[in-house]
Amino acid sequence: MPIRPYLDGHAFDAETVRLLGIAFEITRDGLKVEEWDEPGRAVIAAKLIELAEQGERDPERLSGRALEWFDSTAPAVATI
Repeated sequence: MPIRPYLDGHAFDAETVRLLGIAFEITRDGLKVEEWDEPGRAVIAAKLIELAEQGERDPERLSGRALEWFDSTAPAVATI
């Protein structure tokens, strides 16, 4: 599942989009978010985009930071 549909209004170069796509898949797998889980995918994409806007580009670090954020907000995110 590509991250591109979630990039509306965000300007990233092609390489950053590619790296975000890798991080998106790593994070989705780490959280066990299925292809059909649109709300889950949207939350993951939003967090990764936020981190990329802060300057992070490494897919492993992007995913790791997103997973840490999800762990710290698990009760709130679980209700989405």
